[in-house]
Amino acid sequence: MTTEDLDPLIHVPARLRIMATLATLLDGDTLSFTRLQDLIGLTSGNLITHLRKLEEAGYIETEKSGTGAASLTTIMLTRTGRKALYVHTAALRDLLEGL
Repeated sequence: MTTEDLDPLIHVPARLRIMATLATLLDGDTLSFTRLQDLIGLTSGNLITHLRKLEEAGYIETEKSGTGAASLTTIMLTRTGRKALYVHTAALRDLLEGL
C-alpha cells in the first residue's frame, strides 16, 4: 500500500467517522439518520452534505420512508464503501508504520 491508496473522499475527518461508524454494522444492516447524527455529533445540514458525497461515490446507500414528522432515513455502508474503507485504513497503517 502507498499514500496513493489514501482516499481523499474518506480522509475528511467527518466522513471517516461516518464510514467507521457504519463499518461496525453487519453487511446489509442500517443506521437511522438521527442515530448516526447522535453518534457523530454533526449538525443535520453538515451530515447531509457528507452523506451526499459518500452516496455519490457509491460508498453508502440511503433509504427514506414515510413523510413529514413520521419520515425515517436509514443509511448503510455498501460493499464498495467497505472495500474503500479497508484500502484507506490499510494505507494509513502502512504510512504510520513507516514513521
